[in-house]
Amino acid sequence: MTGEPETIAVVVVTYNSAALIEDLVASLAPGLRGLNWHLTVADNASRDGSVEAVRRYAPYAHVVETGRNAGYAAGINAAVAAAAEKAGPFDAVLVLNPDIRLAADCVPELLTLLRRRGAGIAVPKIVRANGDFSPSLRRDPTILRAFGDAVLGGKRTSRFALLGESVTDRGRYTGVTTVDWAEGSIMLIDKACWDACGGWDETFFLYSEETEYALRARDLGFTMMYTPHANARHLEGDAATNPPLWALMTLNRVRLYRRRHNAVATGVFWAMVLLREASRAALGSEPSRRATRALLSRRRFRERPGPLSIAAAA
Repeated sequence: MTGEPETIAVVVVTYNSAALIEDLVASLAPGLRGLNWHLTVADNASRDGSVEAVRRYAPYAHVVETGRNAGYAAGINAAVAAAAEKAGPFDAVLVLNPDIRLAADCVPELLTLLRRRGAGIAVPKIVRANGDFSPSLRRDPTILRAFGDAVLGGKRTSRFALLGESVTDRGRYTGVTTVDWAEGSIMLIDKACWDACGGWDETFFLYSEETEYALRARDLGFTMMYTPHANARHLEGDAATNPPLWALMTLNRVRLYRRRHNAVATGVFWAMVLLREASRAALGSEPSRRATRALLSRRRFRERPGPLSIAAAA
């Protein structure tokens, strides 16, 4: 990169995230070193003082209060719109979960990848809170991969490209590579990609919105790329142990597949996902039991995902 440093619109969506704000803010300056940047936070009606925490630890930030639990995609869209209006032009959008901690020079490395490879979206190497490896890269959702997950188990099949959606082979994380999609906790999106794709799809509320966005960007010619030279830590929760969230995640996988495929293919994909969840429910998994009920409910497929649908799964 030469000349004037590029400007990054950093956008964060908070929902009862007060305890996470101080350390997130502390990681921004080293993580964006050498770049111009501004921070916009969209708060989805937090009740724990998240807005006050942002104003305390990042008084320079623009804060958008959505007034409701609008979902992750809606929060991102609101933050980007506010950033464009209040902070001025930017060259790329950095989407961050509040539980992300940037390593030094993370974003300059991502931006270098965007510019040198002409990618639309760049993602870093992510580690868990304790520093362990985190398999954050994913492959396209397909019927064969859903079958592999249902019959053989995701952990056994994920090292095989045809049978596994998650990329768990650590060797795939050692070099720069193109990926189908990646977890949405941190993404650097080129402004041209954002302008071409528009905002994130708010109908997903939570889960699969990052998948939909990455695949939509690819449809328009914008690739997603990964680099191990940019690093971040994710203090992630585990939806797999939360029955309502697991049910919503499972439903949204099928909803997204339905968006992109015909009815026959969607029916087969649904059956594979149902087989996976029902078999694990039979072994006593409460999250899979909730997901099975949701998959068998026509009403749940028709309703728009949101806080009420999560509560209904509880």
